[in-house]
Amino acid sequence: MRILAAMSGGVDSAVAAARAVEAGHEVVGVHLALSRAGGTLRTGSRGCCTIEDAMDARRAADLLGIPFYVWDFSERFRDDVIDDFVAEYRAGRTPNPCMRCNEKIKFAALLERAIELGFDAVCTGHYATLVDGPDGRELHRASDDAKDQSYVLGVLTAEQLAHTYFPLGQTPSKAIVRAEAAARGLTVAQKPDSHDICFIPDGDTRGWLADKVGVAQGDIVDRTGAVVGSHEGAHGYTVGQRRGLSLGVPAADGKPRFVLEVRPVSNTVVVGPREALATAEIAGGRFSWAGRAPASGDFPCHVQIRAHADPVPARAVLTDAGVTVTPESPFDGVAPGQTAVLYDGTRVIGQFTIDTTVSAVPVPA
Repeated sequence: MRILAAMSGGVDSAVAAARAVEAGHEVVGVHLALSRAGGTLRTGSRGCCTIEDAMDARRAADLLGIPFYVWDFSERFRDDVIDDFVAEYRAGRTPNPCMRCNEKIKFAALLERAIELGFDAVCTGHYATLVDGPDGRELHRASDDAKDQSYVLGVLTAEQLAHTYFPLGQTPSKAIVRAEAAARGLTVAQKPDSHDICFIPDGDTRGWLADKVGVAQGDIVDRTGAVVGSHEGAHGYTVGQRRGLSLGVPAADGKPRFVLEVRPVSNTVVVGPREALATAEIAGGRFSWAGRAPASGDFPCHVQIRAHADPVPARAVLTDAGVTVTPESPFDGVAPGQTAVLYDGTRVIGQFTIDTTVSAVPVPA
């Protein structure tokens, strides 16, 4: 196949490209420039898509003997990922920018250009497995549960899966990938993995959002509506948060309180006890299927609501409004804007963005 290898400058994408070359494919490497602030460098495991990363990707491509290009996707990344991130927080939701990047950039914009240029597939260093099933290509979990990235790939459609290539999916551990990189002479063999949000490399999400959205003082209330504190912008809070609340009125039972809800229209943050984070139902309208669609509008599944959360047995129901999921046991601290990925065993069925949640704990009278 003619394969376009997306090379981030990290060890995973470098080894994935190397395996594609070794398998006999015609491979071209490409690094995506996603920021106009090209002078920035990585600090340990923080940040990505920097000048340093582009140089690391080029060195890997040179070692593999493949052509290498840098493509400027910064404008598309700003519009589809960064602006979306800010808009979601303004709306009181908790977005996942990695999901949007996979959906809009790596497997939409990049894949579209790759196909236009005559490539058969885009290769990345994601840890997930592709299986050619009776009804087409299927997306499954990786062999290494600790590194599995099928959750953040849950936004891929059947058409996109038909043009993807994940050489690392069956690798038992990341240690094997690093050892292989060292054996191949790749200088990124021990490079730290990237963490946090790539466009907020210092990790200060609240400060970054305050600069983008602004400061607006509002109330922090308990579940009965009683004011227990104040804040300088509801966008700086997310469901499940405990630290940084600065509450002026202690709870009657003396226990810590957690963010239960963010109401952007009234600029109000609702807090309550830990047990009130239990969620009995989630629903959303923006959904897609990773391969074949469910045969029935009412089906059992497992649902994962975060990249590193445990999947929960549940029942999903399709309606005209979207997807509603009821777990066998309550989810823990779900926020609108998060992505729910549905599984059938190891296979990804599809995903939807959570719009509404129903608490498992009644509001006190």
